[in-house]
Amino acid sequence: MPNNVSSEPQAGQSDEYVVLGKLTSPYGVKGWLKVYSYTSPMEGILDYAEWVIEQRGVRTTRRLAQARRQGKGLVACLEGIDSREQAEQLAGADILLPKQALPELEAGDYYWYQLEGLRVMTLQGVDLGRVDYLFETGANDVLVVKGDAQSIDDRERLLPFLPDEVIRDTDLITGTLTVDWDPEF
Repeated sequence: MPNNVSSEPQAGQSDEYVVLGKLTSPYGVKGWLKVYSYTSPMEGILDYAEWVIEQRGVRTTRRLAQARRQGKGLVACLEGIDSREQAEQLAGADILLPKQALPELEAGDYYWYQLEGLRVMTLQGVDLGRVDYLFETGANDVLVVKGDAQSIDDRERLLPFLPDEVIRDTDLITGTLTVDWDPEF
């Protein structure tokens, strides 16, 4: 399906890493942690055997020992984390992945991080600002476009990511996203 957006990485990544999720809190007493996944599907985060864990600016690499779906979420056990106390130390840490480890996408498909920062222009050449971030709704993904000094105004706009309807062209080389959108909306 062309022009899909994969919700793998989120804001906060460096130039060489993307954020796949977050370790939220301990689960049980044997070192397991609850995992909040930014991947789509949620279980996609479990496809990566090694996670780079970033907490307070410090990165460590941990191997995924075990993981499973638990209720509506995910839980994971990382090698070397064997107690609730050790798991508590990792609560709140981001789960990163080197960008080169991400699977190649088909032509016309994009990761969210590739769209963040793109300049958004209407078909008529009106500058709406830059893509600040994206979020998922039940119907479609939504681009949050924030106006800046170069744009028509400083408004924040929510644009549905609807290829061939709203999104007309995505040019990662020039850093431009062309949209069929009324600037007054």
